[in-house]
Amino acid sequence: MLPAAARFHQDVLSPGRSAALLGLLFGLAATSTSAVTVALPELAGELHISAATAAWMVSGYTVALAVATPAHGRLGDMVGIRLPLTIGIGGMAVGSVLSALAPSFPVLIAARVLQGIGAAAIPVLATALISTLWSGADRSAALGRVAGVGATLSALGPLLGGGLEAIGGWRWAVALPVLGALAIPPLWRVAPARGTGERMDLTGAVLVALAASGLVLLIQSPSAGVTAAAVGAVLLVVGAPLLALRVRARPHGFLPREIVTNTTVLRSAFAAAAVPASWFALLLGAPLAAASWGWSPLATGALLVPAALVGFVSPALARTLLTRVGARRSIALACPTAILALVTAATGAAVQAPVLLALAVVLISAAFGVGQPAMISAVGAAVPAAERGIALGIATLVFLTGASVGAALVGGLSGVIGIPGAFCLLVALPLAGLATLLVGGPDRVAAPATA
Repeated sequence: MLPAAARFHQDVLSPGRSAALLGLLFGLAATSTSAVTVALPELAGELHISAATAAWMVSGYTVALAVATPAHGRLGDMVGIRLPLTIGIGGMAVGSVLSALAPSFPVLIAARVLQGIGAAAIPVLATALISTLWSGADRSAALGRVAGVGATLSALGPLLGGGLEAIGGWRWAVALPVLGALAIPPLWRVAPARGTGERMDLTGAVLVALAASGLVLLIQSPSAGVTAAAVGAVLLVVGAPLLALRVRARPHGFLPREIVTNTTVLRSAFAAAAVPASWFALLLGAPLAAASWGWSPLATGALLVPAALVGFVSPALARTLLTRVGARRSIALACPTAILALVTAATGAAVQAPVLLALAVVLISAAFGVGQPAMISAVGAAVPAAERGIALGIATLVFLTGASVGAALVGGLSGVIGIPGAFCLLVALPLAGLATLLVGGPDRVAAPATA
């Protein structure tokens, strides 16, 4: 019989259990959005702000989540996965507590940014950990389980947030991700603690953050005002060209030229980004629509519970699709599903049909449960193992920037063209993603490492 320590180590290393643990972390990072959206009306009233301003709770978090992701990926390559993953989970937990205790909206936004910076470690380093620990069928099974568990918990987020809001107010809902700190001890034991030892290209990291932040500020500007639009335009116009020059001058810097010119990485990330854009748009827009009908946060959360059931079948569905049709075609199936979800949600919001809203979230949860592991699988197979962390970081940056764009579009445009109109406008993103997949030749596959 194995000693207790050995049995624990074996259990944590099993694709089922460890992937479920990582999936819970994914889900908690997502509940930072889904559990909060149902409580936005109460939050806005208590802090004396408008609903459009309150939506920055979501956009600020998702922007930080997106722009910090490549930094965590690069740190994982440099010093190993263990330390940055631990710091990231800890930052998410601390940010959750500070958000719950925030006395004013500016303090709340600062805490949410900290929370997003910490949570950014989870999508890139958790997937890098999976790629490090397993290969082949085990890796596909683990990726599917992570996406499934994450999607289930995220879909339950509105119900959890509504219940916590009913018990103790919006502050309890914001504090939910603090539970992620419980995952630190088991992951500390199995995560690699050594990396390449390279130094961080801080200039490149800052330029990435500036350009991505500028994009989201521009999208959010219809509700945020002229100042946000001006700042966003300056950040994007200045940051993007300087970033391109930095990549040319430092081909092995923060954004390695070999990665940012890898067509498989870029194509997979851009196409798949339409799925979280649609997902976050619905996670924000559906509760806002229900609140406009006079629904309580708890009732809204109950309405979206059926989407959680998708998480139970997502791992098997993702594994089957990745095995039979491959990563690229799996993403191609997720994009039309996102289109159908947005059209269904727009119809439901327009005619006040709760069933259609619930169905839309079910559809987008299924698309996310397939799209995310498919993107990770495509990117992981297209680059050498030594560059997998930064490649996944760049791909996840694009992927989560999609999430920021989806949340920003709904938050920024719902007050201008209405929630149904914002959903209809977002259909352009999965259409563009589908078109991206049709461009170019076959996906690149990295040569296996040699001894």
